[in-house]
Amino acid sequence: MISPQELTEYALKTSRADETIVMVTDSSEASLRWAGNSMTTNGVSTSRRWTVVAIVHDRDTSRVGTMTSTSVDVDDIEAMVRAAETAAADARPAEDAMPLIVGDAEANWGNPAAHTDIEVFAEVARALEAGFDGSDKLYGFAHHQLDSLWLATSTGIRRHHVQPTGSVEVNGKRDFGSHVGSAWVGAATRDFRDVRVDDLLAQLATRLDWSAHTVDLPAGKYETLLPPSAVADLLIYLAWTMEGRGAQEGHTALSRPGGTRVGERLTDVPLTLCSDPAAPELEFTPFVATAASTDAVSVFDNGMPIERVDWIRDGVINALAYPRAAAAEFDAPVAVPGDNLVLTGGSDASLEDMVTHTERGLVLTTLWYIREVDPATLLLTGLTRDGVYLVEDGRISAAVNNFRFNESPLDLLRRVTEAGVTTRTLPREWKDWFTRTAMPPLRIPDFHMSSVSQAT
Repeated sequence: MISPQELTEYALKTSRADETIVMVTDSSEASLRWAGNSMTTNGVSTSRRWTVVAIVHDRDTSRVGTMTSTSVDVDDIEAMVRAAETAAADARPAEDAMPLIVGDAEANWGNPAAHTDIEVFAEVARALEAGFDGSDKLYGFAHHQLDSLWLATSTGIRRHHVQPTGSVEVNGKRDFGSHVGSAWVGAATRDFRDVRVDDLLAQLATRLDWSAHTVDLPAGKYETLLPPSAVADLLIYLAWTMEGRGAQEGHTALSRPGGTRVGERLTDVPLTLCSDPAAPELEFTPFVATAASTDAVSVFDNGMPIERVDWIRDGVINALAYPRAAAAEFDAPVAVPGDNLVLTGGSDASLEDMVTHTERGLVLTTLWYIREVDPATLLLTGLTRDGVYLVEDGRISAAVNNFRFNESPLDLLRRVTEAGVTTRTLPREWKDWFTRTAMPPLRIPDFHMSSVSQAT
């Protein structure tokens, strides 16, 4: 199979477009699955995905055509380049047109693709085998992926990055006779060296212990403790909507008459929400590599370094996402959305500490089926899942029924009364798209459980 470097150089040499971008991603994946206290499947796979972006200039306009392939046949490269050129000729003028970034080859450009294998799960499997001897039924999935990316442009850019992504999640079931308790735990990782499955199983057992006694509660507003995983799922959705153009044009919850809400204070709690390619254990590709333009990123910015962005700083909305063209149009700083999300500014209190000084409230462990209801306010709806617990006099006394919730992450940040210690966490709802997060637990005095759910 032709090497990624040879593929990019051949595609660039073959291109007749005015400017060309080529991206190659070689993926190596390993997975492990278990159900009912038994390993069921495991496997390793490799794949290649590559993209040609052709840019043609016509006086004051630029047109972009993009073609993507999974072929590993060298004879298909020229045909893909021609197809991208044809698509560019037929495309509308690009509104985000800018001169391509100029650069050279990084020292690691010649590196080969990275590979994972099933041995990455050795300690995970060992801990699970011990867990399988218990009476609780365990179900779950572990996944590890190494994406080796090469980005080359006709303006000299040669960038390479290896992105590791790993996760493990365990769902536990316990039969109490009158009912079945269900709980979930999960962790994100780069290489599984830092995953302590024994600790995850102990946490799972504790949550199942809490399910021995159950109480039915009606819909309503409850003081609620959100653990880091649930906070991540809500704030990821907020991050996805922080696009400067949409806010400037009045389309989003970050809009206000005549402009955006940058500079508006959300909370007196000194919370800072950032994306940072250098965040320890949460590192991501430190340059733009995109096959398509959106309101947040532009193909013309490929190869541009990505810097840390504080989207919210000390409780104040601080930045929105602007590619170079939009930044020039709206006289705003360039800001690129990142592939991690970190919320800091809380105390050193853990979720357990926050429980001990709660007179009465709820702890919900995970959220799922989150959907947008109203983009103007960023109102979201979704369901609780695998464990909602009643807190009375500083301790968890029972499991309660699941709920549908209606909340806006912006409003939650306005109403938060306590934030704990920031820890790395795995989002439950969005983990297939976004795994690199670190969040604190949050106390919301009036979380809106809009209706009772029959989900388990």
